[in-house]
Amino acid sequence: MALGTREIRRRIKSVKNTRQITKAMKMVAASKLRRAQESATASKPYAQKMQEVIASIASGTTSVNHPMLQSRPVKKTGYIVITSDRGLAGGYNANIIRKVTQTLKEKHQSPDEYAIFVIGRKGRDFFKKRNYPLLGEIVGMRENATFADVKPIAAAAVKMYADEQIDELYICYNEFHSAISQTPVLKRLLPLQQLESAPERNLNYEYEPSAEEVLSVLLPRYAETLVYSALLEARASEYGARMTAMGNATDNATEMIAKYTLFYNRARQAAITQEISEIVAGANAQM
Repeated sequence: MALGTREIRRRIKSVKNTRQITKAMKMVAASKLRRAQESATASKPYAQKMQEVIASIASGTTSVNHPMLQSRPVKKTGYIVITSDRGLAGGYNANIIRKVTQTLKEKHQSPDEYAIFVIGRKGRDFFKKRNYPLLGEIVGMRENATFADVKPIAAAAVKMYADEQIDELYICYNEFHSAISQTPVLKRLLPLQQLESAPERNLNYEYEPSAEEVLSVLLPRYAETLVYSALLEARASEYGARMTAMGNATDNATEMIAKYTLFYNRARQAAITQEISEIVAGANAQM
């Protein structure tokens, strides 16, 4: 259906307003992405140093018998899923939720075989609406989240593993590659058998009161630190996805404005031509 010039002008104005919003959101996301990348990078040395200490204790002490370092028959699996609280981030949330649901469908026969801990309102709403077994949730987390903000859910999941209520623990989040590339990943968090492949160094630590007691404190803290590091990387992925989505929306709005402007010029030209034709026809009729 053909549009009048007034309706086309109204649409052009509406799209221009939308473009201003998406452009501002893109700029905000770009600024937050830089800070999120810096936070994610700054957290890595702490986790790496803690891994070195734990690996040194585990390899140098034959009497270590901590449940977080030992595999056992898997009867129930825990999943920590990291999503965002808000949308407008392209496929950021949909990709990680799809990854988790496909894994649950392929790996488990019944909801009794798994439990979910979720960070982010989008994931919480999805799993809660479909009656997935949720054991913990964090929503409304501030943008500059600290270790203390994520500790409750991380500590609860680690404690369930230590108490043998779950036999495996995975963390699911979007791994950051660049502003236009984020990959949904599912990594095993517990048991911590990957520590066996840590690089060997000539380190000589002395522990008080004992290596075993130090290890019993460090292992849960290390697992919680890995969750926090994953959250920081997921935040960077979220801002990258939002920046890309808002950039695409801004480009699409620009194309729509150009198209509607062309329609408007054609409609105005047609209206002017019709008016001239009517004036000429009226003048000829009076002759």
